[in-house]
Amino acid sequence: MAKTEARPAKRGGGPPAPKALDFLDLDALLTDEERMIRDAVRQFVDDRVMPGIQEWFERAEFPREMYKELAALGLLGMHLKGYGTAGTNSVSYGLTCLEMEAGDSGFRSAVSVQGSLSMFPIWKFGSEEQKQEWLPRMAAGEVIGCFGLTEPDFGSDPSHMRTAARLDGGDWILSGTKMWITNGGIADVAVVWAQTDEGVAGFIVPRSTPGFSTRDIERKLSLRASVTSELVFDDCRLPADAVLPGVRGMRGPLSTLSEARFGIVWGVMGAARSCFQAALDYSKTRNQFGKPIGSFQITQEKLANMLVELCKGQLLALHLGRMKDDERLRSEQVSLGKLNNVRQALWIAREARTILGANGITLEYPVIRHMNNLESVLTYEGTSEIHTLILGQSLTGISAFE
Repeated sequence: MAKTEARPAKRGGGPPAPKALDFLDLDALLTDEERMIRDAVRQFVDDRVMPGIQEWFERAEFPREMYKELAALGLLGMHLKGYGTAGTNSVSYGLTCLEMEAGDSGFRSAVSVQGSLSMFPIWKFGSEEQKQEWLPRMAAGEVIGCFGLTEPDFGSDPSHMRTAARLDGGDWILSGTKMWITNGGIADVAVVWAQTDEGVAGFIVPRSTPGFSTRDIERKLSLRASVTSELVFDDCRLPADAVLPGVRGMRGPLSTLSEARFGIVWGVMGAARSCFQAALDYSKTRNQFGKPIGSFQITQEKLANMLVELCKGQLLALHLGRMKDDERLRSEQVSLGKLNNVRQALWIAREARTILGANGITLEYPVIRHMNNLESVLTYEGTSEIHTLILGQSLTGISAFE
């Protein structure tokens, strides 16, 4: 029997006490490169996002100029290969989404819409000419993209979209309307999905196309530091090479959505961490009945339960990231991650709000901002009901969508 060498005992009689914000030492499961990318993004959020996020949220605006700074860090399309992208692994992309959303969901959306919803379909399904024309400029932040799938009457049921494209000689004529489109009002190019005689197809539509117009959606109480728009296509004439040649049918937009959902699985844990940290810090300094509220059993129970769900969600995100890097991840598994992590992040935000009391509804603290944002994240890229049915179909083999 082989002799096992005993590990040297650590000074103090055991391992160090766990850190509140990394209770399970997930940091040790990351590579040096992954930690370096995460730390760089975290520093960017601290330096460039947090000083202005309250005002951007209050004024309902996104600072478009930030795209150049995001590009300088290599964050736009970072998990793609070639064409000026950083070519990182999926876990590094996930960590970036987590740190960005710890700042605000609008900034994580800016990264994921550009990289996963706009650049990915061109990278995956586009011609070499399309890739060369668009991807390097998008990676450099010179061109901002958006993703047009959802319509006013067809959100969870995009297969029945009304937006259509027909051939007219050698050109395509695109007509229809898309709704709830992140970045629509500031985008230089839109990747739009439309019905054709050969099935659903993707089209690259530059903003300069005659008949293409946008209208920003006003009076939002969620995702305020993000541009959300309606896209209108009034007989837009597009050249034959505007269509993405590599896919027909719903596989195109749905596989693209799965890319974005993966980022959400990670991102919402950043929002949850921010809320947990705010509640923990507040519990140690807010005094009632002559002592900190963190000394009360109910408050400690809330904090402990929040920590448990935060750790579980982070572990789930990391596991899915490793599976994706091993090319073993299926869309149903991404749905499980999105369903669980968004739901638990929103619960953590609500619990944190109760610990902060009345202070929890002001922008002096991040909690109500994250909580409002997460109400949108709960809905976009597939509602919780849709992801529940995806899992149900996977389990039973029976579709309950219709």
